[in-house]
Amino acid sequence: MTNVRIYPAEGTWVVRAGGSVIAESTRALELVQRDYPFVIYFPRADVAGAVLDPSDRPLICDDRGEGVHFHVSSPEGLIENAGYSLTKPTAEAESLRDYLAFDAGKVTVERV
Repeated sequence: MTNVRIYPAEGTWVVRAGGSVIAESTRALELVQRDYPFVIYFPRADVAGAVLDPSDRPLICDDRGEGVHFHVSSPEGLIENAGYSLTKPTAEAESLRDYLAFDAGKVTVERV
């Protein structure tokens, strides 16, 4: 049985950082992993790349693979390690390779 399930996320999803919309997509993907809360992944083209600053913090996950974190610049300042992307996804998570996800505890991720 797989620990990673990926579905098209229905509707339009946005990410807000400090009140500013930094991502909006109708092509987002929903990741369901074990008993964790679902995570929405946004296509890179639907994210304002100018607000992302690379972080030194690596992303290592047995189920999803390896990747990198990003700090997010917002009107209220830098939000450290708020975004992440898989650079070496597992076979199960390969469809997330060109996508970004965000820490819902640091920014607002919601369906509108």
